[in-house]
Amino acid sequence: MECTVSWTGNTGARSGMGFVAETGSGHILNMDGAPDAVKPENGGQNLAARPMELLLAGTGGCTAYDVVLILKRGRLDVRGCSVKISSERAETDPKVFTKINLHFTVTGKAIAANAIERAIKMSHDKYCSASIMLGKTAEITTSFEQIEA
Repeated sequence: MECTVSWTGNTGARSGMGFVAETGSGHILNMDGAPDAVKPENGGQNLAARPMELLLAGTGGCTAYDVVLILKRGRLDVRGCSVKISSERAETDPKVFTKINLHFTVTGKAIAANAIERAIKMSHDKYCSASIMLGKTAEITTSFEQIEA
């Protein structure tokens, strides 16, 4: 797997902190930093997601993918799955994630709560590379709710 990240350079009157990533699979995504009121030249323009937000988004995609796949392989009638991720970071550099909660909302027809719980646990313990990696620095907790379709 590979990815190329390039600084977008000067963008108008001030130098920005925007970046464009091109993934090995040929997809493009933009990143930007937060504006810096003290040193505007060091800040972004708030035109795209922050890199650390994308790390959380990737983790959410990885684990939601697992949960849906596990439920579908169990021949369960899953019709929707979302995961809301909340996190805390260290106060000093490197500002790693220290706590992450993954709250799943699974919609389906007649899916037992223990099947959802099992799918989340399997993703968390065995399959989701992103959350397992982040678990080296962060305490990761999970929760879920189910909605009957």
